[in-house]
Amino acid sequence: MTRIVVDAMGSDNYPTPDVEGALMAAREYGVEIILVGDASKIQPVLDSAGVTNLPVRVVNAPEILTMHDKGEDLVMKARHREAQNSMAVGLDLVKSGEADAFVTAGNTGAAMVTSLFRLGRIRGVDRPALAGPFPTATGTCSVVDIGANPDCKPENLLQFGIMGSVYAERVRGVKNPRIGLISNGEEAGKGSELVKLAYPLLANAKLNFIGNVEGKEIFNGLVDVAVTDGFTGNVFLKATEAVAKLMIEKIRETIKGGNLPTKLGGALVRPALGSIRKMLDPSEEGAAPLLGVNGLVFIGHGRSDAHAMKSAVRVAKDAAEARVLDAMKAAIEESLKK
Repeated sequence: MTRIVVDAMGSDNYPTPDVEGALMAAREYGVEIILVGDASKIQPVLDSAGVTNLPVRVVNAPEILTMHDKGEDLVMKARHREAQNSMAVGLDLVKSGEADAFVTAGNTGAAMVTSLFRLGRIRGVDRPALAGPFPTATGTCSVVDIGANPDCKPENLLQFGIMGSVYAERVRGVKNPRIGLISNGEEAGKGSELVKLAYPLLANAKLNFIGNVEGKEIFNGLVDVAVTDGFTGNVFLKATEAVAKLMIEKIRETIKGGNLPTKLGGALVRPALGSIRKMLDPSEEGAAPLLGVNGLVFIGHGRSDAHAMKSAVRVAKDAAEARVLDAMKAAIEESLKK
């Protein structure tokens, strides 16, 4: 049985959505759940849920990493051998082999730093990257990186492309994933200095690299993995979420404030709008994988509800069972032979 650690103190409203989502996942996906966090806060949620015959256990970790933990203070809490925060304790379970993956909706920076200190990097990877899922006309595209590395070197983008390709193939089931490099034009000579230098590295790698892509190509489904630096990726992510939310809200306002025919038409299209809203809802994926650390780590949004946490566990389960980490290591090793 696949074993997933869930950081019960991660979300903004911990531990209720974290615990409830984990329990839903245990019921629906047949995984063993290890809830890590303050046991005195976790147990009442378990008691109210009436848990019976579920493979769920609690590992006490009385401390929490928050948005206020930064700099040297964060480093000390992330690397100290006897650290008692939920991220450190949970990641140690993955490192020791007691669990197959770690899921958190906590501070992204804290999760990345703690993962680096507790798990280390895959050999040949300089910087881990977050791979965010984006809806497209034909399915889903992973954008790598969406915020872990604001400043990158060309070699980093090559590593992002390799890891993103492996993840898309193993976890998302995409055969021979198409890799694109985000730029302001499709021509090879377009883009920033970083993009221009990364282009030949990706073109000469053993990847299905199709060249530069603009934002419209991503949403049209032209690529399965879009490679970029974390600054660009994060702006792309937040702008996309904001536009999607604006569109849905404006449609709703127009229908609500319209005349009778408009309201009747709105009632007819409500199921279709519901499907679109679901497609754009980040809780359907739940969490983004942190690619490049020597373990399976998934980071969700602080606003995650129980459904998002359940989805995050599902994605972590799929990655563990697909042995994506082993495949990623092999792909990076192969790239080092050149």
